[in-house]
Amino acid sequence: MENIEVEKSKVFIIVEIIEYVPNAVVIKTIIKKTTGNVTAVSFDSGEILTEKISPFDTFIQIIEGRAEILIEDHSQTLETGQSIIIPAHSKNAIKANERFKMISTIIKSGYE
Repeated sequence: MENIEVEKSKVFIIVEIIEYVPNAVVIKTIIKKTTGNVTAVSFDSGEILTEKISPFDTFIQIIEGRAEILIEDHSQTLETGQSIIIPAHSKNAIKANERFKMISTIIKSGYE
């Protein structure tokens, strides 16, 4: 399945452009540029984005439900409307103890 950007100049409701899929993490590209990207992500209950380290800061905003965010082995629970910035070069993972949706924004500029 091709992951293309959301149509520009068209109004949309962010929580409605991505659906839950049983036993899956679904990623929908909002904007993708060489300097960064914005994605909408849905997690079914029990799903995990495994531990990784990104060379860039990542802004996470929960738009539906509740998520567990682990940064350098420190766990925080975020609920609808809450946000966090995962610092560049930090070990991190995202867990769905219940299903949720989020927006992820990665800004690649400023690290040259």
